[in-house]
Amino acid sequence: MLPLKRGVSSCIKCHREAVTFIRYNGAHLCDEHFLQYVERRVKKELRQQIDLDEVKKLAVALSGGKDSSVALCILVEVLHHRPDLEIVAITVDEGIVGYRPKTIEKAVELTARLGVEHHLISFQDEVGKDMDQLARTKSDKGPCTYCGVLRRRCMNSLARKLGAEVLATGLNLDDTAQSILMNFTRGDVERLARLGPHIKVQPGLIPRIQPLRLVPENETYLYALLKGLPFSDDECPYADSALRNEYREIVNKLEDKHPGTKHSIVASYDSIRPLLMEAYPPAELGRCTCGEPTSNQKCMSCALLEEIKKMV
Repeated sequence: MLPLKRGVSSCIKCHREAVTFIRYNGAHLCDEHFLQYVERRVKKELRQQIDLDEVKKLAVALSGGKDSSVALCILVEVLHHRPDLEIVAITVDEGIVGYRPKTIEKAVELTARLGVEHHLISFQDEVGKDMDQLARTKSDKGPCTYCGVLRRRCMNSLARKLGAEVLATGLNLDDTAQSILMNFTRGDVERLARLGPHIKVQPGLIPRIQPLRLVPENETYLYALLKGLPFSDDECPYADSALRNEYREIVNKLEDKHPGTKHSIVASYDSIRPLLMEAYPPAELGRCTCGEPTSNQKCMSCALLEEIKKMV
């Protein structure tokens, strides 16, 4: 998707000035038709991922960044006709000085604007340590490993306590294509089979859906700008060490040379996903002593925290 200078072209659906050119399908769109274009895909994804008629309470993981803010905004907009369905927002405070407080401020501002109940959960309250403390431990695991595991625990735990049947995340097309490529190249086929959106509901594990799964990151950014949504575009200070950055660069280069590559990666995965799930069905889950579901005696977050205690 490319931004346009004034007067470059007009929208393919009307005679108004286009605000963007979408390379993978050749469409010039004005602001109004671009917003509708994004919202239509989100509605389609929702229909394919979940039967919303069975949902009475939907939680949205809201970080305060552009993607989760757009996900919450669109969900509120497309589901406003459902007075029997409650939407709540969950924000995880990992405890990253100079970064997370700014994004929490944006999350609070957005939920107030949309009239959505907002809940906050922190690493410190949940596991007794914040991310800055964890990052200082002498471990061969990077900060993103600890953060990812503990953030998932916090989101699942709070969503369950709130009585939510579904948890929506702001994962976009770029995130999804990168995850597919990462797991494939590492040979982690079992994890590849477990990528969301989740189909099977397992005891204690709130199924996650991904409304923005086919919306590219640059389109969520433009959507947020056109809607005037409050969001933070600051990058996590620990993100530089993430392996995902390498795959982001690879996928973006491919997309730049061959528009539509990201969609093709996800479409290819979707075509083989039923076979992967048949070969690697979801494990039967028990309960960890902390209360979280696990396929082992201890959940991953408790196992990581025990490792840290031994290092201190």
